[in-house]
Amino acid sequence: MLTTTAPAVPDIKQGRARALCAAGGALAAALAWIVEVPLLGIHLNFRFGTGHIQTITAGQVIGVTVAASLLGWLLLALLERHTPHARLLWTTIALAALAASLALPLAVATTTSAVAGLVVMHATVGAAVIPAMARTARPR
Repeated sequence: MLTTTAPAVPDIKQGRARALCAAGGALAAALAWIVEVPLLGIHLNFRFGTGHIQTITAGQVIGVTVAASLLGWLLLALLERHTPHARLLWTTIALAALAASLALPLAVATTTSAVAGLVVMHATVGAAVIPAMARTARPR
């Protein structure tokens, strides 16, 4: 009888692929910001409640994208350990998180162009990260 076991050390290629997913998402976000802000002149401003109007910078866009991608990587790794349907479950959760994230620009952006720019940016990052990260899921 032949038995196989999962490697004790995570697969290096899989880790590299997931790191590239996070980097690709950050690159997509940065490119969207470059097109929207300097080239199209959109002011990505938002305000929470009665607070001051704040502007979203390229560094913030990249940082939040990397953080969200790394959290997605962590969730996928946890799901791979605990369920045989990690890819499907992770993709469903990621798409729900993307849909929920679209509510934030609608609620806090100060102008219609800022809403549109932020929605496009969220969708761009989701389109770059979700399918790429899902492809890295290991079958159980």
